[in-house]
Amino acid sequence: SRSVRPGEFEKVKIFLADMVDTLDVGPDATPTDSQCRSRPLDLVFIIDSSRSVRPGEFEKVKIFLADMVDTLDVGPDATRVAVVNYASTVKIEFLLKNHLTKDSIKQAINRIEPLAAGTMTGMAIKKAMDEAFIEKSGARPKSKNISKVAIIVTDGRPQDQVEEVSAAARASGIEIYAVGVDRADKQSLKLMASNPLEDHVFYVETYGVIEKLTSKFRETLCDMDACEIGHSCQHICVSSDNSYHCKCRSGFVLNNDMRTCSIRGTGTYGHGQSVHEADQNKKNDGNQNGEGSASVDSCALGHDCQHTCISSDSSYYCSCPPGFVLMQDKKSCQASNTDGDGSASLDYCALGHECEHVCVNDDASYHCECQRGFVLQEDKKTCSKKQVKVEIVQDPCMCEARLAFQRQTQTSLQDLNVEQMENMLGRM
Repeated sequence: SRSVRPGEFEKVKIFLADMVDTLDVGPDATPTDSQCRSRPLDLVFIIDSSRSVRPGEFEKVKIFLADMVDTLDVGPDATRVAVVNYASTVKIEFLLKNHLTKDSIKQAINRIEPLAAGTMTGMAIKKAMDEAFIEKSGARPKSKNISKVAIIVTDGRPQDQVEEVSAAARASGIEIYAVGVDRADKQSLKLMASNPLEDHVFYVETYGVIEKLTSKFRETLCDMDACEIGHSCQHICVSSDNSYHCKCRSGFVLNNDMRTCSIRGTGTYGHGQSVHEADQNKKNDGNQNGEGSASVDSCALGHDCQHTCISSDSSYYCSCPPGFVLMQDKKSCQASNTDGDGSASLDYCALGHECEHVCVNDDASYHCECQRGFVLQEDKKTCSKKQVKVEIVQDPCMCEARLAFQRQTQTSLQDLNVEQMENMLGRM
């Protein structure tokens, strides 16, 4: 109405625009879709189809793969999928470059047939590393910073070595998840998977419940939108990795608090600085862009975080991945377990140990133990078989004649060689 002055009406329009910026607008917008999106991946499934996997069980594996594909954002610039099938031989069913839509991938999965026979898991991992995770096969170059992920599904014990080839795959940048079913060897799963193991090793009792892992992997592969979780930007929030920064709409500049915005040409910018001075400084400051948003990445300037650096205003702080805890120096991380009372207890064995047989966690460290029939050596790390020492114990009450006879018999036995002993035994 006429009572609303032009300047006041402009503020009403600004209020409406601010309200729109806080909403999920669109016909398909849902809280789940907006907060959790599959990040782009080069994803290779490595599936066991040996004789131990019955036909009905293998069909359930294929359903699991199809369900996984449904949870992903698939496309040339999103997630690409490949499948490696193995038993005593290894077959690449299709490469990352072959199918770039969900329907095409699921049709290709439906056509996969089991190979039967042995379980050459190590050979399958090597083939995936050498032939599937390469640019020629559709993998993106390192400069694209696309995560490479392998998900291994097996129900048995590998018939070849997996430790070295898995370590080589992880060293090349491949993140490995190991899914064990029924009779799967749990130690082998741990040797294959990436750290922390509690986030990369999964086990289910039967193939009948393997589909339940779909939601678990959706959470694991989820790319959270920090802005949707919550922010304090007055105008525009821009997600960046696991954090965010604020921007202003055209005609506005970002204030010194890095959150609120002011109309360009009015007001001051803190510390008595005028608009003209602020604009002049912005022209001279290579760390600000034309929209008035701060683009200084404190982490890029250098940091000493062991794992993840997160930029925050003009500084940064360190964060740890799931399964790790930030130490008192606020920089380094250590793996942790959670006790029943919710407190964190350090798994020293998981961090690495030198025990030949069994590593056992203590309160402040770990110690080594040996398997049955072995004894721990002086180095407290290695084990050797128990030696049975046979001695003839003399009875102090024995008469001199018997003692003399015993000594003579011992001397005679010691003088006999192996061949003579065998001849004597043969005549008995």
